[in-house]
Amino acid sequence: MTSKEQILAKIKQNNVVKDMPLPSYDNFGITFEDKFHMFSQMLENVGGKALDIKKEDLDQTIKELYPEAKIVATNVETCSLGTFDANAQEDVHNLKDIDLCIVKGNFAVAENGAVWLKNKQNRHRGLYFISENIVIVVKKEDILNNMHEAYEKLSFDESGYGVFVSGPSKTADIEQSLVIGAHGPKSGYVIFIS
Repeated sequence: MTSKEQILAKIKQNNVVKDMPLPSYDNFGITFEDKFHMFSQMLENVGGKALDIKKEDLDQTIKELYPEAKIVATNVETCSLGTFDANAQEDVHNLKDIDLCIVKGNFAVAENGAVWLKNKQNRHRGLYFISENIVIVVKKEDILNNMHEAYEKLSFDESGYGVFVSGPSKTADIEQSLVIGAHGPKSGYVIFIS
């Protein structure tokens, strides 16, 4: 027997794996009594703001938030403020002058103030990041407690782009000074409709 074989035999002899039960995942992840309040608090911490409105007040609320917005792209069926069809553009660079994009969020996560964006009808994923301002519209009943619940809702069966977004773009790379809107939208609202 070679020295290599002796070493491997000793390892095998002393490597006793015990059959241990896996931990329970029954009560996994934090939950919140008021998910909207927690989501709002977390989103404000990263520079965004959350609102809770009725579905029929969506257009008026957005007009009040962004009265100066001229070029508006939207993929939200209940919003009639769109003035620019982003999906009609061949080149994503043509989206560079959008003042406001209003997009549909699939669900929101209270523990970190993030919203999952995955919309098959959105031709350009750059829409979420190239506009000056962003409004994400989510149904209020689609607020989840934590990322564990969020991962259970995700499906990767179909290819496509999806992203968690939390607040407007920000960076603190330069001398640790926080800059909002450095790499994307300067402001971000999440509007929950009921």
